[in-house]
Parts: sequence; structure tokens; C-alpha cells
Amino acid sequence: MQTTLKSSFTLLGTGLHTGQPARMSVYPASAEHGIWFRRTDVTDRDNMIPARFDAVSNARLCTKIFNADGVGVSTIEHLMAALAGCGVHNALIDIDGPEIPVLDGSASRFVREILARGLRRLDSPVRALRILEPVEIMQGESVARLSPCAGFEMDYEIAFEDVAIGRQALRLDLANGAFVRELCDSRTFCRQSDVDAMRAAGLALGGTLDNAVVVDGARIVTPGGMRHPDECVRHKMLDAVGDLALAGLPILGCYTGIRAGHAMTNALLRKLFAAPMSYELVICDAGTVARLPGVGLSFDDLRHVA
Repeated sequence: MQTTLKSSFTLLGTGLHTGQPARMSVYPASAEHGIWFRRTDVTDRDNMIPARFDAVSNARLCTKIFNADGVGVSTIEHLMAALAGCGVHNALIDIDGPEIPVLDGSASRFVREILARGLRRLDSPVRALRILEPVEIMQGESVARLSPCAGFEMDYEIAFEDVAIGRQALRLDLANGAFVRELCDSRTFCRQSDVDAMRAAGLALGGTLDNAVVVDGARIVTPGGMRHPDECVRHKMLDAVGDLALAGLPILGCYTGIRAGHAMTNALLRKLFAAPMSYELVICDAGTVARLPGVGLSFDDLRHVA
């Protein structure tokens, strides 16, 4: 059965890139509603924005979605990852500004709020996208690929010159509570040189050492260091879970990312939906549902999360 939250929650915070404060509330929604954002500060135009891959525009530093009236919301990937990783299919998110609060730079606070409310089953079956043949995007050394798989798996690799990051790789089966246990507390990261360049360009105005892992060569600038030795690749996987959630349905397939980011993952979804022979829509039976993220999730899965 599809799910939604049992009750709503509200969070206050600051946007990573705009530096603007925002109040965000996540509400339960009915079956087949999907995930939608509503800009409560916009009253003169359509303020409803669908969380859909074809609403994405300008996904270079974060994922931004817009409706036909040009009303948008940015940095949605961590919240989308939390919803998908906890198995939430339907929700309405009110936001009174242009950017989702960054909080600590991970998805852990969103996950805690979702688990605290619990999920309500809805009288509608879960549908999924089953990948039938590989679909791939390549840009230089970067690769984003979806290939057939019985559940939802992810295989990711990154490589940076900075010794503090270096080469990191991880493969996960994201069934059940794996997203919460393995990925949700991994924070966004950047190099000190990138921070300086973004600040000079008027970006990352809300970025601090409290909401990002900053590295400078072999040095980790952020106090306390990494939450995981491979936190950086785990955060890239977290982002990919959120960006893939914009397919609108759970994916039964394996996502491979090699030095990939938001824009490539979105391009991959666009290529997938442009090739209808590469996937099929399926109604999930009990066995298939059991392999999806979030099924059987409990607070016990948060025991080792920061």
C-alpha cells in the first residue's frame, strides 16, 4: 500500500545557497497525490510545484524545480531523499521561501521527524518503475547509469585531488532501512577553494561549518571531522536517492554513479523516460514492496546515526 505521514511537522532553518530563513511544513496527503511543494509566500501566481524530474531546471549545485509560472524551490534533494528513504509516497510541503532549510547538511533531521510521526497506509497499491535495459549518460570521466535489478541498489564512486577525500566507492542495497542506517546523516561537502569562489559569486551564503564538511587538501576544516571515513561518497549517494525520487515512483533497478552529480542524474531520468522500451510500470506485490526503501523501518535504524 502507498503511504503518507500520520501527522505534519514543521522545521525552521536557513537555505544553503540563498542564506534566507525559511519555515517548512510537511503534511500528509492522499493516495496518488505524490510529492508537491507549495510556496506560501507566493500569492499572485500558481504556487504549486510538482516534485518531478521534468520540473528540474539548473541542477548544477543543487536541485531546483519550477512550475510553468516560474515559481520554484531549490535544494530539495535532501528532503526528497528522506521521503524516499523512509518510504513516503505522498506529501505536501509548504515553504515560505525559495530554498529548503539546509539544517546540518544531511537528511537526518528530516528522517527523525518522519519517523517520529510514523506512516499511514493508504488504500492504493504501490507502483514502481522496473528497469528493463540499461540507460546511461556519459560526460568525460563521469557516468550515470540505470540497469536492471530486482530491488533498488546503488553503486557510486568519487575521486578528488584533495587527500582528505581522495577516491571513495560504495555499493548498497537500499532495501528497508538501509538509507537511514547508512546514508541519511552524511553531510554535503566542499573544498575550501570552492567555498571562496562561491562566496565571491554570491552563492553558498548560508553555508557554515555547522552544515557542511569543508576540506582543504589533506585537512578537514570542519570541527569533529567526518561522521564516516567515506562520508563524501555516502552524501553523493544520498543526493542521488533524492534526485531519483523525482521519477515520481520507486525505481526497481541499480543506479551507478561515477563522479556524477545532480545534473547528470536528472539527464539520466530524462533519457529513461524518453526510451519507454527501457522500463515498465509495475504494481508491486508484497515481495517486491519488501525490497523497497523504508519498509520495516523503525527508530532502531537510527541508533548509529549522528
